[in-house]
Amino acid sequence: MRVKSIMTSDPVSIRRNASIADAIAIMKDNAIRHLPVVDRENRLVGFLTLADLKQGFLPSLVADVDLKDLMISNPFTAHVNDDVEDAARLIHKKKIGGMPVVDDNGRLAGVITVIDILGAFIEMMGLLTQSVRLLVETGPGPDAVSRACAIITGAGGNIISIGLPDAKPDSPKRVFRLETAGSAEARKALADAGYKVAE
Repeated sequence: MRVKSIMTSDPVSIRRNASIADAIAIMKDNAIRHLPVVDRENRLVGFLTLADLKQGFLPSLVADVDLKDLMISNPFTAHVNDDVEDAARLIHKKKIGGMPVVDDNGRLAGVITVIDILGAFIEMMGLLTQSVRLLVETGPGPDAVSRACAIITGAGGNIISIGLPDAKPDSPKRVFRLETAGSAEARKALADAGYKVAE
């Protein structure tokens, strides 16, 4: 999945010569916490967060502090064609809430946030679909998961997603998310085949 498929496209932005009051108003009016700073050609020159504004607002009342003093001048960025996984890793590693997305010319194309990534994960895992979660001890071996899948689908179960419960690739357990219809039959078929199954 590419960043461009989940980012906020054509995000609200601001010029670097704007005032801090303008930035606050834009963030408030648009209910956003991240504000890209661009030049006249819409090329990214910085990134401003709500935390940056909160930290710099009071000093700006008593000193000569401009928007360019508060913005992140060289923010972490994603490219529109980057994998979402790469963007998620960077956001997690750097402990940031979001970052601007640029095109091949360095022009602002969007913003990707933790909320966008969480939404993609929820959709990918089928968490908003009527479903049943089964924790299945599939056992060792390279074909263990495929055998369990064959039993589930053979019994009329429809698999939405498969995950690891403890992030260990060699774990003998898998979490299967199934559509509700057919899940009881799939669970019974797994149990009949000797698999340990829990919800």
